[in-house]
Amino acid sequence: MQVPAPPRLPQLRARGGTAWHASLLAAIADAFESRRLLVLIPFAMIAGLIAYADLPTEPNHGVLLALVLVCTVLLAVSPARPRLRRVSALALAAAIGAGLLPLHGMLWGSPMLAFPAYGTYEAVIDEVLSEFDGGRRIVVSQIHPLGDARPVDVRRARIIVPAEPEVAPGDRIRADLRLARVPAPILPGAFDSQFHAYFAGIGAYGNVTGNFALVAPGEGLDLVRSVDGLRRGIAEKIDGTLEGPPAAIARAMLVGDQSGISDEIRDVMAASGLAHIYSISGLHLSIVAGGVFFVVRALMAAFAGLAGYLPAKKIAALAGIAAALGYLLLAGGVANTPAFRSTLMLVLIFGAVLAGRRALTMRNVAFAALVILLVDPADVFRASFQLSFAAVVVLIGVYELPRLPREGQPSLVRRGWDVVLTTAWTSLVAGLATLLFAAYHFQQTAPLGVVANVLVLPVLMAVIMPFGVFSVLAMPFGLEQPFLVAMGWGIARMIEIAVLVTGWSAGLETNPLLTPAALIVGLAALAWFAFLASPWRFAGPLLALPVIVLLGFDQRPDVLVADTTQAVAVREGQAMGLIAGRTGSFATDVWSEHFGSDIAPGLNELRCDSLGCIHEGAEFSIALVRAHDAFAEDCARSNLVVTRLRAPHICRELTQVVDIGDLDRDGVHWLRWNATVSRFDVRQAIDDPERPWRIAIP
Repeated sequence: MQVPAPPRLPQLRARGGTAWHASLLAAIADAFESRRLLVLIPFAMIAGLIAYADLPTEPNHGVLLALVLVCTVLLAVSPARPRLRRVSALALAAAIGAGLLPLHGMLWGSPMLAFPAYGTYEAVIDEVLSEFDGGRRIVVSQIHPLGDARPVDVRRARIIVPAEPEVAPGDRIRADLRLARVPAPILPGAFDSQFHAYFAGIGAYGNVTGNFALVAPGEGLDLVRSVDGLRRGIAEKIDGTLEGPPAAIARAMLVGDQSGISDEIRDVMAASGLAHIYSISGLHLSIVAGGVFFVVRALMAAFAGLAGYLPAKKIAALAGIAAALGYLLLAGGVANTPAFRSTLMLVLIFGAVLAGRRALTMRNVAFAALVILLVDPADVFRASFQLSFAAVVVLIGVYELPRLPREGQPSLVRRGWDVVLTTAWTSLVAGLATLLFAAYHFQQTAPLGVVANVLVLPVLMAVIMPFGVFSVLAMPFGLEQPFLVAMGWGIARMIEIAVLVTGWSAGLETNPLLTPAALIVGLAALAWFAFLASPWRFAGPLLALPVIVLLGFDQRPDVLVADTTQAVAVREGQAMGLIAGRTGSFATDVWSEHFGSDIAPGLNELRCDSLGCIHEGAEFSIALVRAHDAFAEDCARSNLVVTRLRAPHICRELTQVVDIGDLDRDGVHWLRWNATVSRFDVRQAIDDPERPWRIAIP
């Protein structure tokens, strides 16, 4: 986007309080002169996306279109007014961002199933998401009822099917299915399955209850089907050579299937800061595509005559692009969003090489972000996008800073030491860049993540990834076993390092609880950092720190009420225990992990009978009502009534109530006692029940 350069700033005297002010204004002016406004465009679009998603009700789409048109007109009529043109450009980007999700919803969204459906159905397989012992997770479309089955008005559904018979994309299947509604968030602000399922066109979850059969295999040449067969063949060869955690991680790193990784290994890898290793992303694609680039360029340089009349660097760049695209296909294609983002960035980098331009620039990051936002705007709300976007922006920003020139030819020892320092520095920068986003989404930090990455990266670059690539290339000839064994050895060493660093980290872990406001502040600081090209860029993150400390930390609840299970957890002292439900359920496990403490199966101050339970704590009392006969007494004596029944209207006049209607409409309830007003402050997991991705409950 061409933006006229502003007039030069007048020189200010560098004394008193004006020196820093002049320096800051000069940095901003230089950013505009360097046409870095493009860098802010994806941030403005993200702001528009957030504004749309946070609305309590669906806006009028005509109003959104009118807003886009008004901003377009302002941009068109302001060529002679640079400030208005810049503001108009950012406003237009924000308006387009606000309109992307409704546009994607109209094109690919699905009606959401409100009530369970049972019966025999036929459907066509769109994707095979993952395999596990005894079954597969697949996505189906063209769902047609047979016999007495109720029709379901959903575009696609995600279901679990048995391992036999084998199926692939394009196959038509028949089965007795139980289709259920997509679950709501398990906590306010947690991952929203309904939101992401809606924009993926998935309106129901389900499983096969019997009579699973392949009706007709897919016909014709189908790239998705062919790639799925290739990925399955690679996974079978891995399982035929490796076993246990090395086999599961090898499948994750080569074909993007993480379903076999155990919870124990996930916890260890996360605690050591190495969880990103088994998710195909920029690191893996950079090693593969970058390795191909350098190997091709070196081979062409070895033949001096050939390199003399062929553009070796550009041919190597094309080979790197081909390698990245091939790896993306093995990783699951565009459906593997982290791999797609990384591939897009690599294509832009190699494209810059082909065009003879600088490859690692903030403008390339902006272009990649714009493409991702247009293709999959809902990706903005996933942790993987936020982590990778923040890491790339900060790494490129640090790379842009001026560096001291090196004198002389470094020795081999110095080069090795430089590699170690560069690895440690890169890991530290990426870790700091993603710290806020990781803490928000996962409520944990990896205090020694830099150490773990420094120890693992040599094994990853020298053993795991190269031998993984060699094994795939050798599979058509049946020669993959020694390469897979070497890869498995490297993965085993990586797990040992993860366990070691996790042990070192004992006692250093934290369990931060952040509010969405902290992410907004972090996004603003990231935009400032990306826009400026001088050391002033660090002012944004530094100023964001005290704001996050003051406003970004969340409180812990005193009561949690699940929507689809019986779980009701209450804080007693510093711990939480159940007055209903059971430990080990999905809700209680997620709550325990989120808040960093186990939830006990019961409470000390709890009395129960056939009508319900009463908990009388030091600050408040709670009644769990199981029968209508208990309402008269419990509504008058308790600060809160929780029931899976319909509470009478008079009960709400006497006390606070969470009943089945509240849970169906608003999902999981988070409550914290407010002693000032002697009532609970309440948050619901669903605070926008009228949006198109929500399930309408009459």
